[in-house]
Amino acid sequence: MEKVKGSVLAGAVAIVVLLGLTMPGLQAEGGRATATLVDTTGAEVGVVKVNGSSAGGVRVKADVHDLPAGFHGFHIHTVGTCTPPFTTAGGHWNPAGQVHPSHAGDQPVLMVNADGTGTLLFVSDRYGIADLFDADGNAFIVHENPDNYANVYRYGTPDAMTLATGDAGGRIACGVIRAGG
Repeated sequence: MEKVKGSVLAGAVAIVVLLGLTMPGLQAEGGRATATLVDTTGAEVGVVKVNGSSAGGVRVKADVHDLPAGFHGFHIHTVGTCTPPFTTAGGHWNPAGQVHPSHAGDQPVLMVNADGTGTLLFVSDRYGIADLFDADGNAFIVHENPDNYANVYRYGTPDAMTLATGDAGGRIACGVIRAGG
């Protein structure tokens, strides 16, 4: 009987390990990632935590402080580098070649209160944790303006800037996405 229990336990462990190796939400430090957001002066202004979701995809929570009040575009960008003015982070992360607002990196807008604080919490099925760790990494960016999701056109028809960024403007905070946290 002990031999049978041991075999069943070994089989169960093997299944759990196999699932952990094949499910994106369970990879990269137990299915977690973090990004410490800094502004253009290098001051820390928040943190983004990403956790694998049991339903697939990810749960994202951003907590910010000391940012300008209002709505701000909030995106994942293609390069894990945050050198002010944060253009080193590249454009919106878009591995499937979609148009804005369907880039994998297009996230809901971040609302910052009058006191400079804000919290954003959402679940996305556009990517898993492991997807965030390609060869050159990725970064979260907070933009100076709200993202209009390419639904509002500045000139009557969508121009290249609207289609690429949703007119979110300059980059006011950046955080390299790292495993764990």
